[in-house]
Amino acid sequence: MPLRKMDIQSVVVGGGPVASLVVLRTHDNRDAAALQLPIRIGSVEATAISMGVTPRPGSRPMTHDLLSSTISALGGRCLSVRIMAVQGTTFFAQVELMTAAGERTYVDARPSDALALAVREGVAVYADESVLETAALPDFRGVERDERAHELEEFHEFVENLSPEDFNVTHGEKDGE
Repeated sequence: MPLRKMDIQSVVVGGGPVASLVVLRTHDNRDAAALQLPIRIGSVEATAISMGVTPRPGSRPMTHDLLSSTISALGGRCLSVRIMAVQGTTFFAQVELMTAAGERTYVDARPSDALALAVREGVAVYADESVLETAALPDFRGVERDERAHELEEFHEFVENLSPEDFNVTHGEKDGE
């Protein structure tokens, strides 16, 4: 199945009874049929993704930074991250790498680790269409925005079709006159 480009919409770092999750969104923000893909992850993993999105200067490297440095030191580079499958509530991902010899290779990974690497490397994130068909939700903000645009369009059409006769008001005679 084909892959769709995704953006990281939000990362929720939960604690205690509140679950951590990352929400991916189909890339085209203007798409009325935009989809959100929520993936439940651990709080440590959510923090790792967040730290990759907004790195703190002078902070010590995390495991994902080490992985990024190792790939680079070996002459390779990360090309993309792919959410490839879902079984129940478990998602499966791959990291697409280019080796020093110029060969593409795919490494299985947890989505949280793959996403933490993707934000550090600045590479594209994709989701397989079958994953979206199984686990995605509509982006209700897009639906609401489209509904507002439709209402404005109807109002504009109403105003455009008004005529002076629509404002002709007849006044009745006053009592006793």
